[in-house]
Amino acid sequence: MAREVPVYLFLGFLESGKTKFIQETFEDPRFDSGERTLLLVTEEGEEEYDSSRFAVKKFGIETVGEEELTTATLARLQEKYDADRVVVEWNGMWLLDKFFEAMPDGWAIAQVMTFFASETVLPYNKNMRQLVFDKIQYADMVVFNRFDDAFSKEEFHKIVRGVSRRPGIVYEYVGGRAEYDEIEDPLPFDINAKIVTVEDRDYAFFYRDLTEDMQKYGGKVVRFKGMVALDKKMKFGTIVVGRHIMTCCEADIQFSGLVVKHASNLPFKTRDWVTLTARIDIEYHKIYRGEGPVLKAVSIDFCDPPEQQLATFY
Repeated sequence: MAREVPVYLFLGFLESGKTKFIQETFEDPRFDSGERTLLLVTEEGEEEYDSSRFAVKKFGIETVGEEELTTATLARLQEKYDADRVVVEWNGMWLLDKFFEAMPDGWAIAQVMTFFASETVLPYNKNMRQLVFDKIQYADMVVFNRFDDAFSKEEFHKIVRGVSRRPGIVYEYVGGRAEYDEIEDPLPFDINAKIVTVEDRDYAFFYRDLTEDMQKYGGKVVRFKGMVALDKKMKFGTIVVGRHIMTCCEADIQFSGLVVKHASNLPFKTRDWVTLTARIDIEYHKIYRGEGPVLKAVSIDFCDPPEQQLATFY
């Protein structure tokens, strides 16, 4: 088996602060654990690396173009430097799937950090939403560089939380002062209610929160309106109910459904709309290929489609 090589991904657009952060990381003696480090650079910015200041002693720097980004190339570079770990400065105009598809056997993502220049993130998010979404969806930390009080933390916060609740958010001011985001995100429904009622506009938030933190929903009773999906492999009394969710743009719309077990004799068909009230149990189901939320129907009946059938975070 190939040995495991941890990969540290640094994401963002030009002038977002990636190079500066990586330079400072390599200058930090704490980052020099004796491991041989391969630094892969996939774009050329205004700043260049000054390797004479690196505290890391065993390293190699390679620039890789888009056409060179193949499994064979990355494996050859790892072998060239006998790298124990890989640091990647990723081109902000490329989607991450390009890298994931090219990763050699044994390479494993250890950390993902994303950087945005505060003065340009709003127009980027407006005009290139898919690229912004791509840089946030896998991030462990999102840093807004060159922040000052003229910017709205709430507006930047919403950009991140519209994609994922997972990453930490840091606002780094000119001069080096940094503040961690402490804005709370109240759910748009009462999770402690006897019946957790999810309005049509809130299904995307419900689905994401449920799948990111399943255990807190165990034993809860939920009510929502959804579309039925059937598969010949399902046993009688089992259906999937959900909604189409658009996270970023039209290209990423996908059906996000939940397994439902019921005792109804209604002739459900794919694309039927139903109102469902059910208890959520967290258990194994083959549709999830592991543990997941299995909804045990208390009541289920046909209903009219909602006015807005597509669920979003906006």
